[in-house]
Amino acid sequence: MRTPLVLVAGLTEHTVAEEVWRSSAGAVLVRHDLSRIAEGVVRRWVDGRETALELAHGCVSCTLRLDLLPLLRTLARRPEVSRIVVHLDSSLEPEAVCWALHHVLVGETTLDEDVRVEAVITVVDRSTWLADATGDASLAERGLGAAVEDDRTVAQVVVGQAEFADALVLTGPALDPWNASQVSAVLDRLTPGAPRQSLASLDVPALLAAIPANARRGVLDHAHGPLLRGQPPLEPDCGVSVVVFSDRRPFHPHRLHQAFDVLLEGTVRTRGRVWVASRPDVALWLESAGGGLRVGHAGPWLAAVDDWEGVDPERRAMASLTWDPYYGDRAQDLVVIAHLASPEEITAALRGALLTDSELALGERQWAEFPDPFGEWHSDPCEDVEIEDLRQSNRKEES
Repeated sequence: MRTPLVLVAGLTEHTVAEEVWRSSAGAVLVRHDLSRIAEGVVRRWVDGRETALELAHGCVSCTLRLDLLPLLRTLARRPEVSRIVVHLDSSLEPEAVCWALHHVLVGETTLDEDVRVEAVITVVDRSTWLADATGDASLAERGLGAAVEDDRTVAQVVVGQAEFADALVLTGPALDPWNASQVSAVLDRLTPGAPRQSLASLDVPALLAAIPANARRGVLDHAHGPLLRGQPPLEPDCGVSVVVFSDRRPFHPHRLHQAFDVLLEGTVRTRGRVWVASRPDVALWLESAGGGLRVGHAGPWLAAVDDWEGVDPERRAMASLTWDPYYGDRAQDLVVIAHLASPEEITAALRGALLTDSELALGERQWAEFPDPFGEWHSDPCEDVEIEDLRQSNRKEES
């Protein structure tokens, strides 16, 4: 039998992990402090007992691979351990930890045979979360970077932590009723279905019991899976809206690049798949949080694949249902959560980046000649520089 594992994430200081630990007899609490990881030093606590670890390479992946994962296996195989609670460092996103649980080998197997993710709980500070989630400050600027090369923004971390959660615990006072309502409306759309409690009245057993049966519990999203996970409300509330953009035409690469600005002002989150005309065989994954945006490789479109034998059955089924004789499964599918930006302006900017009728008629050979600012992946801000230089930053510059 696999041991239940609860991951507790959040940028703010909190006692939630300790409350989860105390709620279950036989539970073990694990915590890592990565504030000195750049020096190759990581501090670890197991049930309050501290150990200083010295790593040959000061990086998060080494901490996970060389210490956390083997430790979880050791604890999970102790018969007296009923639950493991991991208090994640404030800079860690639970999705990355769950990826390691599912994919990184410890010996000859992954941790899937030893632990099951019972819940991911994220702590949200109502007084600061929305400002963090819509800003463009880097972790380094806040003194929170997990390593020297960590170029993530605060928004990317806090949005990722909340989005991946099965349950939320709210701390701190809201700045005002309007801010409280906006935070609630954003979370309704970012993490639909996740139960919430206030830290002041936290009832851990009740919170865990309220997590719905279809919660992700550590399962990662597929780049070609549904974008509206959990069926978030689509009607506007307190100025917060969900924009769903779909189209069969490809984007003009340069005009799409110009349209990025509309996704980085007054928005909380953008996620989705894009088809750029100059890259007809490759799906790109676009993701933004606050003022930071990245574009990455999401694998080939099935229209460019001859053999579907190894393709996920759900993706094959969805592609077959929506298959177009001309475009195949190629399409634009984006979801934007906005709190200040106009949904109409977002839609207009994206629609204006699609190929016109005359451009569409040119065909793929001519599309390949379009100016293309995208490399293997792309991040904002960017300037008129080489693609390799674009890799150095993912933060939108202040105008």
